[in-house]
Amino acid sequence: MVFLIVRVKSVVKAMDELQRNDDRKFKKVRKTLALLSANPKHPGLKSHKREAEKGPGGEDIWESYVENNTQSAWRVFWYYGQDPGTITVFAITPHP
Repeated sequence: MVFLIVRVKSVVKAMDELQRNDDRKFKKVRKTLALLSANPKHPGLKSHKREAEKGPGGEDIWESYVENNTQSAWRVFWYYGQDPGTITVFAITPHP
C-alpha cells in the first residue's frame, strides 16, 4: 500500500527553507518521505512510536530517521491520518 503524505504548513515551510539553504539535507528529507510513503516500516527509517505523545485526535505519534550517527541528526514526526492510506507529517527537525 502506498500512503499519501500530507504535510502541515510548518513542514512545507521547513522544506522550502531547506531547499534554499541546504540542498543536501533537502534531498535526504525527500528520500525519507518517499520511503515513508512506500513503506512506513522500511528498516532504513527506523520508525518507532513515541510512547508519551499523542496526535491532535489521540493518534499515536511516530518518529522516523532522516539521518543517523551525525550531530543534530534530523527526524520526521508523523501519525497515520484520519483517512485510510494517509500519513500526516507535522514536523521535520533536528533530533530533540
